[in-house]
Amino acid sequence: MQSVRDRRASRWDDHRRTRRAELTDAAIAAIRAHGAGVGMDDVAAAARTSKTAVYRHFADRNQLYVAVCERVAEVLLGQVRSAMDGAAGPRAKTAAAIAAYLRLIEHDPEVYRFVVHRPLADADLVADLVSLIGDQVAEVIGEQLTAAGADPAPAVPWGHGVVGMVRSAADNWIARPAGMSREQLADHLTALAWAGLSGVVGRTEEETS
Repeated sequence: MQSVRDRRASRWDDHRRTRRAELTDAAIAAIRAHGAGVGMDDVAAAARTSKTAVYRHFADRNQLYVAVCERVAEVLLGQVRSAMDGAAGPRAKTAAAIAAYLRLIEHDPEVYRFVVHRPLADADLVADLVSLIGDQVAEVIGEQLTAAGADPAPAVPWGHGVVGMVRSAADNWIARPAGMSREQLADHLTALAWAGLSGVVGRTEEETS
């Protein structure tokens, strides 16, 4: 009897996970249609269900916010990693990471606004995501420093500094684009980031030679 109950519990858990994923998809669709200020009624309508049914899976807007953030984080981090893996050389990897970040923002501006708005939540998932991307960039910088025979320790603050700069510039751009295209912004940020990184890496090489 215990194994039967366990199987039933497992099937119910699978159903709940599937339903939460479907409602998260509906929430993202509602955000795209109605903007970052979307309400639970809009989410229910997009899911073709009742608000009561939504609340069975998400206790409040905060839980739904966390689920959307997790989905955005998963997609963005995957795109950044793929872009960096497909680029040859540290400058190209830096440019690819910046372009991937900006591409998602341009493609889903309302979803991005919803995520960065950050209502009261248990954790700042945007900061967690930026930290993960910072780790990826730091790894590339560290590899470059190691290849040059230099101390890779500065890679962590440099990597996170570059990502923080990109996020700040991207937040400003999405709020006040001022006629600048995504490609132009990506080029400007890559030029600034690489001017700094190539300068400090070059100086480190000279100091260790």
